[in-house]
Amino acid sequence: MESGLSFSAADLAQTRFAVSPMWEVVTSFRLLRDASEPPLHRRWAAQVRPRIARAGLDRGRLAALVPARGYLADFLNPTPTGPFPTLESELDAIRRTPPEQIARDLRLLRRDTALPAGPHAHRDLDTAGAPDIAPDPDIDLDLDRLAIEIETYWELALAPYWARIRGLLEADVFHRARQVAEHGSARVLSELHETVRWDDGTLRLVRRACALTRDQAGSGLLLIPSAFAWPRVLTRSVAPDPPQLAYPARGIGNLWEPRTTSSATDAVAAVLGRSRTLLLAELDTPASTTQLAASCGLSAAGVSQHLIALKNAGLVTAHRSGRAVLYARTTVADSLLCPAEEPV
Repeated sequence: MESGLSFSAADLAQTRFAVSPMWEVVTSFRLLRDASEPPLHRRWAAQVRPRIARAGLDRGRLAALVPARGYLADFLNPTPTGPFPTLESELDAIRRTPPEQIARDLRLLRRDTALPAGPHAHRDLDTAGAPDIAPDPDIDLDLDRLAIEIETYWELALAPYWARIRGLLEADVFHRARQVAEHGSARVLSELHETVRWDDGTLRLVRRACALTRDQAGSGLLLIPSAFAWPRVLTRSVAPDPPQLAYPARGIGNLWEPRTTSSATDAVAAVLGRSRTLLLAELDTPASTTQLAASCGLSAAGVSQHLIALKNAGLVTAHRSGRAVLYARTTVADSLLCPAEEPV
């Protein structure tokens, strides 16, 4: 099956990229709900899934709106207002969702997901049409409470890793923007995914059950790189908004690979000291004070003091996880411990 999104000169002029925190919320949450997550995300999922279960997020409002397969609520992915919107701005847009859109999305969620994709085509394109358990029709969709639940999920599942994820997504946007300047939009659109191709003024989705046509949405096109959409492409097509296409970002195979190098840590230790450098190296994976004390052979009090100093220096961030606090390296610390290779 194939669908096509036709382009005028105005549509091409309004085509843009955006990095969307809410797309990462939706795609990562869906991944966690599927027991067969891609191997490249297993390291992340193994760390995050227990936190989500302890917080009860696997059975809350977000779980009802983002089933493991099939349709998911379109209003969770409002149109980004700029290239790098914040989670807060996207949550504000969700809170302003018109009641009629919420009612429409809930009706679609209650329907058998085996129905053909209609004008509301926010679907996992590899699993659209697969039967799924319908959400509770009496779900409480107080949008303020939903926003709080999303914020909790973000803090547990994405915030400790966001510097790494955002770096990947931004690199994809900058690469493709350069490709547009050098080779034109047609080539870039054809290279987004194996199931997406540009053909004589039309962007075609090949072998997919989900339709994406111009009469279902507004002008232009929003291209959203995602760390968690792989290996699929997802779309959102809701008039009068521009259609959105979320595609796997380049380089996700290396997203969770350890990044610390021994030569770099030796150099950093000469400046920061051995203990603080050891802590930074351990924070290649977010961890609590207790975990760091055990893995580094330091006292909990000593670790706490070092982390305060590192946080004040902008080298680590802190994220609440239940009663514990998870610490994560910042991009500044990553650049110290994992310096880029000098060009030859």
